Amino acid sequence: MAGSWLGLLQEGMRLATNALPAARGEISAGLIDALRDSPRRAGEMPVRAARQAGPYQGDLQLALYLCYELHYRGIAGVSDEWEWNPALLELRGELEARFLGGLRADVEPHEDVGSALDVLLAEPVNGTSLSHFLRDEGELWQLREYAALRSLYHLKEADPEAWAIPRLTGRAKAGLVAVEYDEYGAGRADRIHAKLYADLMADLGLDNRYGHYLEAGTAEMLAVVNLMSLFGLHRSLRGALAGHYATVEVTSSPACRRLAKAMERVGAGPAAVRFYTEHVEADAVHEQLARREIIGGLLEDEPELESDVVFGIDATGWVEDRFGAALLTAWRDGRSSLRVPL
Repeated sequence: MAGSWLGLLQEGMRLATNALPAARGEISAGLIDALRDSPRRAGEMPVRAARQAGPYQGDLQLALYLCYELHYRGIAGVSDEWEWNPALLELRGELEARFLGGLRADVEPHEDVGSALDVLLAEPVNGTSLSHFLRDEGELWQLREYAALRSLYHLKEADPEAWAIPRLTGRAKAGLVAVEYDEYGAGRADRIHAKLYADLMADLGLDNRYGHYLEAGTAEMLAVVNLMSLFGLHRSLRGALAGHYATVEVTSSPACRRLAKAMERVGAGPAAVRFYTEHVEADAVHEQLARREIIGGLLEDEPELESDVVFGIDATGWVEDRFGAALLTAWRDGRSSLRVPL
C-alpha cells in the first residue's frame, strides 16, 4: 500500500513539472535540443551565442531559467543527469556572466545598506506601482495575467532562498530559517505558501500545475525568478541573496494589502484573497527578521559583504520595476501582457 501511494505521489509530481517550451532564439534552441537527448550523447552547447547575447533578452533568460530548473523539480522528459553536466554548466556560467554583468552595469547602487533600505521603507503618497494599479483599477483579466506570470516563482516560493541556509551562521542563519519555516507552512502542508498560491490560481480559473505558464512568461518575469536562483546558487553571492530577501520581505506586506483589496474588489474568491492577507501579517514580521537578523547578523560576521547586500537590494528592485513597467505598458495600451493567451 505504501509503495502504491509513493508511486502516485511521484507520478503527480512528474505531471506537475513543466515540459520543455518552445525556443526563443539560438541559445534556448540549442539548449532545448541538447536536453532532449542523453547528456552522454549531447553535442556542442551554444556557448558562443551566449557570450554575445543581450543580458535581458528572452532567449538568454529562457535558457538560464531552464538551466536553473534542473536544480528544482527538473523538467519532464529531461534526464536528471543533466543537472551537473559540465557542458551545461559551462553554458550556464556564460549566461550568468552576461546577466550579472548587465545588472552590475545598469543598477545604480546606494551608498550603504541603510540608505538602500530607507528607500524600500518609504511608501509613496501617490503610488504608481503595479500593486497600486491593480488595487485601484485592475480588471479580473489583468489579475489573472499577473497571477499566471507570478506563478513561475510563487509555486516554488522560498525555494531559491533556502540554498543560502548552509552558507550562513549565527543570527543570519537563525533568522533565515525562521522566515523559511513560515514560508513552508510551519510544519503544515496545507499552509505552505506555494500551496496557498496554487489555491489562489484555482480561484482565478487558472491551471495551477507547476511551470504551466512558462510559455506565457515574459523575459521580464523570467529575469525576476532567475535573479533569485542566481543569488541562491552561488555562495559568493550570499550577501546579495540577503539583500534580495530583505527587499522581498520589506516590500511584501504593503503590496499584499493592496493586492488583497484588488482580489476582493473583482470578486476573485476567498483563496485568492487569503494568499495575500496571509502575507500582510506574516511579512511584517519577516521584514524585521530580514533586516535585523539576516542582514544585521551577516554584516556583523562579514562586514566586507555590505556592498553585495546593497547590490542584492538594488538589483531586486530594478528587475521588479522592469517587470511592473512592462505589464502596465501593455495594459494601458489595451493589450495582453503575456507572450501567449491564457
